Amino acid sequence: MSELCKLWVNGREIEADGERKLIDVLRNDLRLKSVKDGCSEGACGTCTVVIDGKATKTCVQKVSRMAGKHVLTVEGLSNREKDVFVYAFGEAGAVQCGFCIPGMVMCGKALIDANPAPSRLEIAAAIRNNICRCTGYKKIIDAIAMAADLLRTDQPLPVRGGYRGVGNPCQRINVKAKVLGVGRYTDDLDAVDLPGMCYGSAIRSAYPRAVVKAIHTEKAKALPGVVCVLTADDIPGSVKVGHLKTDWDTLIPVGSTTHFLGDAIALVAAETPEILEQAKKLVDIEYEELPPLTCAADALKEGAPLVHPSAGTNVLAHEHLVRGDADAVIAASKYKVTHHFETPWTEHAFLEPECAVAMPFDDGVFVYSSDQGIYDTRRETALMLGLPEEKVIVENCFVGGGFGGREDVTVQHLAALVAYVCKRICKVKLTRQESILIHPKRHQFSMDMTTACDETGKLTAMKLVAVTDNGAYASLGGPVLQRACTHAAGPYNYQTIDIDGTAVYTNNPPAGAFRGFGVTQTIFATELNLNKLAELVGIDPWEIRYRNAIRPGDILPNGQIADPSTGLAETLDAVKEAYYHSGPYVGIACALKNSGVGVGLPDYGRCRLVVKDDRVHIYSSASCIGQGVGTVLVQMVSQAAGLPIEDIKWHMPNTATSPDAGTTSGSRQTTLTGEAARRAAVQLRRDLFAAKGLPYEETSHASNYLEGVTVEKESPATAAVRFNRSDLDVLNGREYIGEYLGKTDKMGADVPHPVSHVAYGYATHVCILNDDGTIRKMVAAHDVGRVVNRKSLEGQIEGGTVMGCGYALTEQYPLDHCKPTAKFGTLGLFRADKAPDVEAIPIEKEGVDVAYGAIGVGEITSIPTAPAVAGAYYKWNGQFQTTLPLEGTPYSRKKKK
Repeated sequence: MSELCKLWVNGREIEADGERKLIDVLRNDLRLKSVKDGCSEGACGTCTVVIDGKATKTCVQKVSRMAGKHVLTVEGLSNREKDVFVYAFGEAGAVQCGFCIPGMVMCGKALIDANPAPSRLEIAAAIRNNICRCTGYKKIIDAIAMAADLLRTDQPLPVRGGYRGVGNPCQRINVKAKVLGVGRYTDDLDAVDLPGMCYGSAIRSAYPRAVVKAIHTEKAKALPGVVCVLTADDIPGSVKVGHLKTDWDTLIPVGSTTHFLGDAIALVAAETPEILEQAKKLVDIEYEELPPLTCAADALKEGAPLVHPSAGTNVLAHEHLVRGDADAVIAASKYKVTHHFETPWTEHAFLEPECAVAMPFDDGVFVYSSDQGIYDTRRETALMLGLPEEKVIVENCFVGGGFGGREDVTVQHLAALVAYVCKRICKVKLTRQESILIHPKRHQFSMDMTTACDETGKLTAMKLVAVTDNGAYASLGGPVLQRACTHAAGPYNYQTIDIDGTAVYTNNPPAGAFRGFGVTQTIFATELNLNKLAELVGIDPWEIRYRNAIRPGDILPNGQIADPSTGLAETLDAVKEAYYHSGPYVGIACALKNSGVGVGLPDYGRCRLVVKDDRVHIYSSASCIGQGVGTVLVQMVSQAAGLPIEDIKWHMPNTATSPDAGTTSGSRQTTLTGEAARRAAVQLRRDLFAAKGLPYEETSHASNYLEGVTVEKESPATAAVRFNRSDLDVLNGREYIGEYLGKTDKMGADVPHPVSHVAYGYATHVCILNDDGTIRKMVAAHDVGRVVNRKSLEGQIEGGTVMGCGYALTEQYPLDHCKPTAKFGTLGLFRADKAPDVEAIPIEKEGVDVAYGAIGVGEITSIPTAPAVAGAYYKWNGQFQTTLPLEGTPYSRKKKK
């Protein structure tokens, strides 16, 4: 029998079983929810507290080692310290998804106590054991430095607020909740919040491909404390769900074949997590193991077994885009280069593991979730339960990062199944290893690309054949392949292309959306080919890009006419000095990325404003996954309505109260839902003018580029009018609905210049190496249309660029016979003391006639990074590498002998 140990937590003496993990006592007994559980492996640092003055991870510490020690969490900081850290992290723009932030704060606390005036290098060293996937660390270092200065000098803290419209400095609206750890992520919900909660988990397949012959549940069901053991026979609706294609089995039925190791066979729920683990071990599953398909090449062989027999093929999707005769133009061109490229699988590695809590509600279910699209989750859950969609309500808690990895249901429908069948509140959470296995990854691509130009370096044509491993299920593999192909020619002014892409089912983990959405892979190939063409022509990589850069009025390779906001040339100008005057080891690359779903698909942004208690309340389903869409909407409403931000409140997305604004994907929410919020706020503003008896004067005209868009401009006198809370009483009870359809043309539309997307962002990245081959600096210039929030924008650019550096140099997701072998700590994620410095250069250029001209940047920030890095190392060591991650760099892992 283990002994009770005494320790002090935030100045309070407690006793706990010495065999328990400290994180368990802090989170579950003391309910100190600032201590986050990101990995349970001691790798991520989200559970960091200060123990006797030292920053310590609690998930690997037994209570027995804490006897007599003093533990401090964020909750135990002094009020002054709390205020300072909230202000500093908000002012620096250090908070994105927020899941890592309390741990970072405690690292900062321990450092500042020991060293009141730390340097940036000392701060980076202090947080080096804590991972942030969002920010790139620069702004976290800024925040800790600012906090140290404020605490050391005892400065008063400025008060922020007032009219913070588009382009004005504005702290994120949820900074305080995330810094202090009081903001609610799904796993923070417990049995005190929701009495009667039970805990669920799925038993996953023992083999990537096997026939399930029998499932024996009797022993597990007989264990006291087990709530249920469910199989596919217990599903009241469709066994199969899916984001776009319903091919993903909720539970594999007896007699069916598994598709990958993450397939759920049985779902167990129990009164406690401990009983749950016991019960899972008592479920006996009989299999007939079959040889798996481990790569796309094998899956495409004649006679290969079918991953999904009902599909009749292992080809999930095929795209063939042709404009002109590429073969003929390439043959006639002065210069041409052909290379084979390989890009790897990548794990999203968001800090918050997937978790959902579901409860029976009004003949249906209510689901708390952390995902990228609450209406997608509602649709798939209702399909599985056989319910009308309105019987499923989904509400987002805070989302601890996404990057595309939360677009598919993973735990939401499982929690809902227990809640609906057993009439019990149920939490289902993935372990970090389950998360690494189950949610869809970035696709592995194999590419053969030929690019040609004339004697001056003017691009003439390109040809691409790409094959991608889509893994076990469709996820968003079709659209990813499509976007990879439509963007493959790059942001350049030439129109002859032949692009063939194939997405293939295998028995590997599924592949789906990941920041860049396929463009990250194909642009890598395009940009490296450009470097080789520049050599043949006798010009440098900057010059060949500048000569070919798409400009307003030019025709993109997909046929769309570039709109007035097109700023690729400006991004090249912005990095020219850095490129030419930073030494011999410099690489450069460009990219473009769509904003919005586009290609003729329905693409709506929606927002609902409610005036209540003299405040404007914002409701929209647009998920905030760290990019800050809630703050964007508040600033756009502040701008359009002429109201201070303290009179505006953003609410968490909920399908019962928030109109469907689509998935947070495709860098779309700022542009599409931002425009919807602007439209609703303009209606509200006009009503305020009418209620006050003021003249409302404006001019308007139809957009020259976007169908169904009217450009409105208030007169100077009207624009100067501002309102405040006292003016809103006349509108109490009113609602305003804003909707914007980003109207585009379908793929293959029979029009000369199809509008594939309502907007594009453009970027140029430069990688500068030191003589020893380490990265001195990344310079990232981005054409963003209009800056809404500069600190948030810079944070997106910095974080995306560091993520792109990881893709280029360090990150790996190795598979051994379809099994991921990495743990969170071995994925190769950049840490603060190794992450390169990033200089973010936003370029503003008018021309997008919606959302004040703002273009989403969530994805493009990672796209040009890898080819820029590869170009720099080509100059450093002379090795032209076409496979990622690069080898032979100071960041390369030493190979085992």
